[in-house]
Amino acid sequence: MSKKILITGSEGFIGSHLTELLIKKNFNIRAISYYNFMGSNGWLDKITFKQKNKIEIIQGDITDDKFTKDITKNIDVVINLSALIGIPYSYKSPKSYLNTNIIGTYNLLEASLQNNVKKFIQTSTSEVYGNAKKFPITEKFELNGNSPYSASKIASDQLAFSYFTSFGLPVLIARPFNVYGPRQSARAIIPSIIIQILNGKKKIELGSLDTRRDFTFVGDTINGFYKLINHQRNYGEAFHFSNNYDISIYELVKTISKIMSVKIEIISSEKRIRPKKSEVKRLKASYLKSKKILGWSPSVSGKQGLKKGLIQTIDWLSKNENYKLYLDQYNI
Repeated sequence: MSKKILITGSEGFIGSHLTELLIKKNFNIRAISYYNFMGSNGWLDKITFKQKNKIEIIQGDITDDKFTKDITKNIDVVINLSALIGIPYSYKSPKSYLNTNIIGTYNLLEASLQNNVKKFIQTSTSEVYGNAKKFPITEKFELNGNSPYSASKIASDQLAFSYFTSFGLPVLIARPFNVYGPRQSARAIIPSIIIQILNGKKKIELGSLDTRRDFTFVGDTINGFYKLINHQRNYGEAFHFSNNYDISIYELVKTISKIMSVKIEIISSEKRIRPKKSEVKRLKASYLKSKKILGWSPSVSGKQGLKKGLIQTIDWLSKNENYKLYLDQYNI
């Protein structure tokens, strides 16, 4: 009998890719989509599932404890991908991040405990490390909340850990680094650059250009989650899914413009720059622990791997049916 898996945030970028993968792997999926007046299930509405009997889509909100108690019944594995993301918006509306990222996670943890869920996988973020003092970053590094968003994710990670140490709930933490690929929001740096170029702009507006990031392709990231689903040890621990290769935003723009065969001018826009003390200057992670324990490593890696992943992303965004879904605007 295949495992029954609950995925929150299933309608989003990573969630929709993971839902697709797990259905192909013959799991039964209960996909949770954030309730909205349009009845939209995000990217799930764009996917044709050949095994429709393997997926149950439910709309709701994880900040409601009654809802989380109901959806976690008869579930083997909970994967919590539901989160309010976007660092710039966390400066404008910090309390909303506490509600979703902390209270929502608490509701899922408590419901999972009460309903005897066999495994809880919490999704973290590379932002929890803030400005690390050395590189590459390992899972043992100190956590620093440089923004309300990262602080809320640290809190939710620690809350998940506490449910393992205090109550014995089998918890694993997935910590992806700067995931990119098809279906990512225009809010993120890579689709933002690509969309501006596709819109014919010769001047690209970005934030800080000297910051460096460790970009991980979405296909590799969801394979990391798949490894965690099948892993039966190391509860109460975090695992990196990263590339161990970092690139500056300036270099990233130049790489994308070269692939797209366009010449552009780069403008550092004040509205896209984080507060000075909040900016994370560099993220570069070791995935050695994930490789050693989970047998995971990125298939799209290093400079050439990043280029390969960017080509796939550009090709996907360039298709008319996908391009028209993205607006010519900056979403914080």
